[in-house]
Amino acid sequence: MKRSNGNLEPAIGVQALQGTLVILGYGAIFLNVIFFIWGIIAFARGGAQAVPRWLFWFNLLLFPVQVWYFFFANF
Repeated sequence: MKRSNGNLEPAIGVQALQGTLVILGYGAIFLNVIFFIWGIIAFARGGAQAVPRWLFWFNLLLFPVQVWYFFFANF
């Protein structure tokens, strides 16, 4: 990093950070699908509840928003 007149260049370029966030966003959708499949299988087997019920429902509410934002939003 180079300092000049009190200004500090960013350690990470904006494009690299933006690309990382996009990849994490797309990855979150697939991890959410895996979480739902695992949760449904665990519920069907009647096993012990490893994940709080509110977390499952919160993810279920956010999933359509994630899909819309990453695949259908045009802004």
